[in-house]
Amino acid sequence: MKIKEVVSALERFAPLPLQDGFDNAGMQIGLTDAETTGALLCLDVTESVLDEAISLGCNLVISHHPLIFRGYKSITGRDYVERCIMKAIKNDIVVYSAHTNLDNAVGGVNYKIAEKIGLKNISFLSEKEDSLLKLVTFVPVAQSEIVREALFNAGCGHISSVGELHRENELRIETILPAYKKSQVLKALITAHPYEEPAFDFYPLKNSWKQAGSGIIGELEKPETELDFLKRVKKIFEVDCLKHNKLSGRLIEKVALCGGSGAFLLPQAIARQADVFITGEMKYHEYFGHESDLLIAEIGHYESEQYTKEIFYSIIKGLLPNFDLHYSKVNTNPIKYL
Repeated sequence: MKIKEVVSALERFAPLPLQDGFDNAGMQIGLTDAETTGALLCLDVTESVLDEAISLGCNLVISHHPLIFRGYKSITGRDYVERCIMKAIKNDIVVYSAHTNLDNAVGGVNYKIAEKIGLKNISFLSEKEDSLLKLVTFVPVAQSEIVREALFNAGCGHISSVGELHRENELRIETILPAYKKSQVLKALITAHPYEEPAFDFYPLKNSWKQAGSGIIGELEKPETELDFLKRVKKIFEVDCLKHNKLSGRLIEKVALCGGSGAFLLPQAIARQADVFITGEMKYHEYFGHESDLLIAEIGHYESEQYTKEIFYSIIKGLLPNFDLHYSKVNTNPIKYL
């Protein structure tokens, strides 16, 4: 099996265009045409993780956090990233990362956190904006189903076919699509359309996209006291030091969360009237003034995202059941507690 088949499975689940602008998800090191000998799943790529991959005979490492975030003018081994690059290349190891594209996908990192806590009725806390297009085209009635099917297979979701236009043998087809699929949808349209030069328009939409976004909000099966809820979360995520603001005696039922550095979603959690907001990292001053709004729970960046490996496993095993997969046993959390 080639590495590109594994990468394809991951990117069908969490397409790279879903990543945030600062990110560098995707292929980090290596060639996807190589045959794979197995994959090691991890949160971070470190020298110890690469040593583990070598000992297991895996030539593919799949991480959540990208190894490479910035450009390099030279590779001399002066820091752990450069040493990892050198070690991976020397040992023919491919490194692939799914970061904020996996955070922002349905079933991604925040969905996994919600699953661990036991939330129901979940949805994105902040849906992606300005990510949709509307395609409008004109198709002869006889070929309309062929064109509609081609557009659907290329990634469109239908709004409707609206009436008949100026000629009785043509229909106006309107459909929505993620902006990043514009090229493949246009190719499908031109291929399926009976006209040599079909008429069409793409319009940007202001609609929120419910199939991608940041954070999660959901509900517990039964309300819990603040202390009982915090103790349960601490146990689930094996948190050595759970930080929180002052307890107010509220019951916890509506839960907002974002793994990793999710403090930017605190205003949305308050606006959605969550009882608690859970994230991996919060700054000191971000705690002030919210005691009457909601409970804040900071559980650690590593702790909040540690179960990402389970997502990788289920994606790959679901499509490639015979593929050799391993969870990394290396704890890469750089933060220690006394």
